[in-house]
Amino acid sequence: MKHLIKVMLIIGTIFAVMFLIGRLFGILTIENIKIWLEYLHQIDVIWASALIIALLFSDLFFAVPTLTLTILAGFFLGFPLGSIVSLIGVSLATFTGYLLSWRWGENVLKILVKKQDDREDLKAAFHSKGPVMIILARAAPMIPEVTACMAGVTKMPFAKYALFHLLGTLPYILIATYAGSISTIESPQPAIIAALLLYAVMWIGWYIFRKKQKAKTT
Repeated sequence: MKHLIKVMLIIGTIFAVMFLIGRLFGILTIENIKIWLEYLHQIDVIWASALIIALLFSDLFFAVPTLTLTILAGFFLGFPLGSIVSLIGVSLATFTGYLLSWRWGENVLKILVKKQDDREDLKAAFHSKGPVMIILARAAPMIPEVTACMAGVTKMPFAKYALFHLLGTLPYILIATYAGSISTIESPQPAIIAALLLYAVMWIGWYIFRKKQKAKTT
């Protein structure tokens, strides 16, 4: 288990550094995203949809505020179109991370974890704990991409990974986009409540999961 935590922390650190680089240059800010969406929405809803998909996909490389962007998708595109567009965007990001890690992740894993037995232990640990991690991954930024990479590098079957991804992501997106669709600039309360609710549920899930793991270890 310690090797699994080690590798996940290293991957998470890489994503965190990329996030800080994006923040440093001030490109993917909420203000900029709103301006872009307002402009493209006036031209055509297709262009606004394409931008949302592109931004959510870019989360694989430069962390973006996924929840806020999903709520904005509901605000600009409505429900259910905002849900469909958001699901396409986040799935493209995580599925690409999975596929890249499936193809090249083993070579990186050999560098991070030298011993073959330790690598096998890591894979076994993720196959055991990974499903819950994937389902609850939306509780924090970068965790969805980290778990996607771990699923790929440990060769979790794609259909299995996709199922857990959808179980955790679809309710998250439906709630966020619906809240965005019924919110306005003057009355953003539904979006705020949805954001707080989603994070509360996810973090409670993580708390229960960690508590059960500690009980098993004890």
